[in-house]
This record gives sequence, structure tokens and C-alpha cells, in this order.
Amino acid sequence: MASINRRGVLIGAAAGAAAAGGLAAVTPGNAAEPAVGSVAERAAVRPGDPRYAELVVGNNRRFVARPEAVRLVRDADQVVRAVRDAVRAGKRVTVRSGGHCYADFVYNDATQVVIDLSTMDRIDYDERRRAFSVEAGAQLGDVYATLYRGWGVVVPGGVCLTVGVGGHACGGGYGLLSRRYGVVADHIEAVEVVVVDRDGDVRKVVASRDPRDPNHDLWWACTGGGGGNFGIITRYWFRSADARGSDPGEQLPRPPREVLVHRMGMPWQGLSLTAFTNLLRNYGDWHVANTAADSPYAALSGGVFLAHKASGGIGLLTQMDATLPGAERLLADYLAAVSKDTGMFIPPARRLPWLAATRKIGTADPALLTDPTKRGAVKSAYMRKGFTDAQIATLYRNMTRDDYANPTATLQLYGVAGGRVNTVPPGATAYVHRDAAFLALFENFWDEAAEDPAHLRWLRETYADAFAATGGYPVPNAQTGGCYINSPDPEIRDLSVNRSGVPWSTLYYGANYPRLRQVKSRWDPTNFFRHSQSVEPA
Repeated sequence: MASINRRGVLIGAAAGAAAAGGLAAVTPGNAAEPAVGSVAERAAVRPGDPRYAELVVGNNRRFVARPEAVRLVRDADQVVRAVRDAVRAGKRVTVRSGGHCYADFVYNDATQVVIDLSTMDRIDYDERRRAFSVEAGAQLGDVYATLYRGWGVVVPGGVCLTVGVGGHACGGGYGLLSRRYGVVADHIEAVEVVVVDRDGDVRKVVASRDPRDPNHDLWWACTGGGGGNFGIITRYWFRSADARGSDPGEQLPRPPREVLVHRMGMPWQGLSLTAFTNLLRNYGDWHVANTAADSPYAALSGGVFLAHKASGGIGLLTQMDATLPGAERLLADYLAAVSKDTGMFIPPARRLPWLAATRKIGTADPALLTDPTKRGAVKSAYMRKGFTDAQIATLYRNMTRDDYANPTATLQLYGVAGGRVNTVPPGATAYVHRDAAFLALFENFWDEAAEDPAHLRWLRETYADAFAATGGYPVPNAQTGGCYINSPDPEIRDLSVNRSGVPWSTLYYGANYPRLRQVKSRWDPTNFFRHSQSVEPA
């Protein structure tokens, strides 16, 4: 393999030393616990270690675990050993890649061992597979920089640069290039997964896109089935389904050389209900009308950020491929359409190199879960059509409430659906949301645990009001298409909150859920890998 990684040499050397010290995969005849002072023992962070407090919480401070140990693993063989130790000791395991989870999937009271993949971040080109090998702990910012600088290619992932690819890709993974190139899961060629069979044996398997692969069903489940369900994904190989030849630069999409980045905003002081209604109606109508994959507008993506009036104003962010003929005109027409009859002023766009723009956008948005000191919650809705005027009125009322004030309470409308995303049949991958026009995210962030009830109440009420006609959730129908598993909602299984009558599994996975259960039964028959919203065995 050809490898480019700023820490690759050091990590590779450390991984080799760890394997020599007893963390490599073991056979049943070599099952003794590691001796105190061994490499394995040093890699297990326990209470009393100065690192422990930082390693038992993710970016979302709402959820904290008290495990017996955090196993810091550096390669797949060490993952095998860590899982085998847990199986034999009967310990409850959870898995972390980047730590950006809105629910308690990793950090909860039942967690006894956390297997932390965050130092598994190598990014290579695998000549044999003609695909890019990316370990599950690699963060998106490093993935983008390494793939682009080394080979001029990209995976169309999210804008938050510190998200780990491990959970992002297997849940679908979308970003500002998704309308043009699909979701990240569409580019998964193969996965390496540590699994546990019915007898408690632990092993590594590789599952690929090739339908002749006997492990193909596991690959399918990892293309949208969500993390923590079937095993521990230790590595992805990324290659586009339509890639040809052996040139690394042709195995994944190429991002634009330059993009037009446009930001504009409007103060709440001048944002009447009429202007607010026009903005949301315009945004929804435009995206419903521009979902074609062959449209030049597939190269445009962006969002509307409607923060509570305590923030002072709302904002729009748009990115457009600057190298397309007529790019400036296309962008101007889009901005005019979205801002029509709102009174918004449209400033000029900025032309930036793609990677610089990606870094700027990924670090400049306060509404993202990028602050590791915050507590947060999210609820999602795939929109097949725009919000009705009645829904918009309820959203306006909640965003301008006087009895609640939080500048980071936000409704985000993301143009990350449509285009190439919708050309893939909903059953071709486990990611089922192939007919949406845009995605709505209802998010909230705050500082202190004592504030939880107030902020969670506002989020719950705002979301419930928006989808009151369907029991408080965006059930699959002509207007809405369910929820996104990578933005998990801890309340989705609470029947006092989700009164829709539609199961959480249908909201996340639609018609793909029965097949996911079959895969779960085959590859994790004892339900060893599980969390509060994990796929249930058939």
C-alpha cells in the first residue's frame, strides 16, 4: 500500500510493537489475561488514570460512562483481542470512533468496556483492491486533506471536520458534495469488521460490494445500517461503484478545484412571519424542483440556519462549483429564488480553493457540535416536500418565543438530498432515504446539566408542533420520509413522545429494516453489539 498520513509512521511502529507485546489476535489456546505492565495493560485506561475522565465522554457532554476500562486500540488485531477479552469476561462493550453521538450509544450506565478506535486513523491506497483504505478512527478533516493532497479525490462527507469516519460512513454520511456524488455509503467498496459468532468466537471478516462475496450481506448492512449493530468496523475501503481502471485518481470523485462560498443573513428584528414564511416556502419549493442528478444545480448545496431570535439573526450558507460554465449566474439565480420577498440583502460570493473552503466552513459554524464542552440534542426529518404554511407558522412561533432564549437552538434546512443521492434504489444499500428533497435538523446546544429540562423541552415541543398532524414525528408519507440514524433521537422510542404509531425502526430504515434484522441474526446472533437503538435480531 502507498500511505499518506501525518502520524502514519509513528502509529504503524506503535501498532507493530503492540502486536509483538501481546495485543494481536489470539487463539483459544492462548487466552490468558495480559500481565500487569504489558502493552495490553498499558493500553487499558482505568479509573484513576488522568486520561480516564476525558475518555469516558464524547463531544456531547450529556452522556458519560463509568466503564471498568477504555481499550485504546491501534489496529484490527488489537480490536479482536479486546472484544475476545470482553466476551470471555461477559462484559458489555461499546465502541467509539469520533465521539460525535447525540444519543447514549457509546457512553451509558451499562457500558463496562469502551473500545476506542480514535488512534486508528491510517489512510492508504490499496493497489490490490484499487480502493482507499481508511481506518475507522480517522476524522473527516484528515480524510479530506489526505485524499485530496495525495490523489486529488474525495468522499462526499459531512462538514464537521472532527467527526470520525467509523460511524459517519456506515450511517450514510452526507455533505455539501452529496447532491453531486451521493452519500459516503455509496462509495464503500468493502469493510473490515470484527464479529462475534454464536459460540463466542471473535474474528475479523472482510465484506465487499461484490454480490458474489459470501459476506456481501454484511457489506450491505454497513452502507446505512448505523454503527454499533453488527460488529466493530475497523476499516473501510472506498471506491465508487462506477470506477474503472487502476489509476488512484479515478477511483473516487474529484472535488471542484474552486468553489463559490456565499453567506448572507438577516436580523430577526426585520424578519416578519411573512418574510419567514416566504423564505422557508422558497427553499422547499426550489429543492423539490431541483432534485435531478443531471441538473447543473446538482453542483450547488447549502443550508438555511434558523437560530432562535436570541441569536440576533438567521443565516444562509451556499457552496457552488466555481469551475462550471455560468457558475456565478446559477448561484445568483438560486439566491434570488430562495430570498424572494424576504427583504434579504445578497452580498457577493467568495471564490476559494475547495479544501480551504471545506476547512473554513467546517470550523466557522457555531450550530455544529464542534464545541466539546457542550451538551446537545437533535431531531431530524427528511422532507419530500416543503413545510406547509401552518407548519411554518408554528416554527416561527417557537423560534421567537419570549419564554425561552437560547442562541444555539436552531432549525437547519440542508440541501444534502436529491441529485445523485436519489438515483440509487432504496434497497441497493441500507441507506433508504432516496426520495427526499432536503433534510431538516432541529438542534439545541447548552452548557450545564441543570439546564437539560428547559432545552430538551423546547426541542421536543418545537419538533412535535411541526409534525403534530402525524403524531409528532415525520412519518413516511407524501411530505416527509422519516429520520436519519446518524442524528439519533433518544426519544424516538418513547411512545409518550413519538405518538405517530410508526416504529422507530421504520423512521430510520423504512423497508430495509427486516433485511437488517436478518443480517444482525447472521453476524451478531448473540446480540453482543447493542445499544439503545440498535438493530434487533430477527
